[in-house]
Amino acid sequence: MSDAAVRLDYLADTVRLLYPGSGAPRAYTVLPHAAVPRRLAPRRWWHVGSPVVVPGEGSIAAYLGEVLGRPVETVLHVRPARRANRKPVLEARADGRAVAFVKVGDSARARALVAAEAAALRRLAGLGLRTVVAPTVLHLGEWRGLAVLVLSALPVRRRSRAPRPLLLAAIAEIAATGDGRAAAWHGDLAPWNVCPAPDGRLLVWDWERYEIGVPAGFDALHHLFHRALRRMRPAAAARACVAGAPRELAPLGLTAAVARQTALRYLIALADRHAADGHEPLGPPHTWLNPAVDHEELLT
Repeated sequence: MSDAAVRLDYLADTVRLLYPGSGAPRAYTVLPHAAVPRRLAPRRWWHVGSPVVVPGEGSIAAYLGEVLGRPVETVLHVRPARRANRKPVLEARADGRAVAFVKVGDSARARALVAAEAAALRRLAGLGLRTVVAPTVLHLGEWRGLAVLVLSALPVRRRSRAPRPLLLAAIAEIAATGDGRAAAWHGDLAPWNVCPAPDGRLLVWDWERYEIGVPAGFDALHHLFHRALRRMRPAAAARACVAGAPRELAPLGLTAAVARQTALRYLIALADRHAADGHEPLGPPHTWLNPAVDHEELLT
């Protein structure tokens, strides 16, 4: 089944879940089009393609309007269905702009991730971060048996790559949110979860994997590894992560030997995460993790 077909099947299931009412129907459009489905947005006169009729009464949109204290339109992100952390994600929009982002826990795993992100963001809100800008928790509640997390919209003007000094400063600040005895990491500091802010700070999304008690440098290695995955296969990216670790972690004060060992520990931790999720997006560990570990053992 093609990616588009998988997304559309998941979209149909999600619409039935979040828009279960029968009254006051409204037309939406799959954007940019059904062959490349990425968003389900309220239909405008310039949209092409067949409309998708969605009820408004008794829907997640009506609930969010009550939570936010104003009528809102919703834009539903059409998520890839084959993901361990899959969950419905929406934008709540008013006056032509996003006023909140919404994550819906529709399974036991998704509910746990939603709760973890809410706890992480509430913890960070009290720490007075100077470099990192994280969303604010506006609401955490339950609707029709689903966990609903409503987050503030961050001030994005244009998505761009984070400069290395800013990224390193953010990584150091996140690590310093630990308990004084151990570092903390964001847990998914991939390129698509960060963006420079207009005021020079770093906007950071998706805190559901935040964790305290990991080796310093995990966030930097996660960013490095996922940049490598954009241009090479997982096994090569894993070897590149280990090879690049000394340069990547030197600004954090790690020696080359410690950096390489930290990279191996990071890759093993990532494989353990995938195993716990019951999902192997990079393939079985023996195809991408073992070659990196074996190669490093040959050098020592």
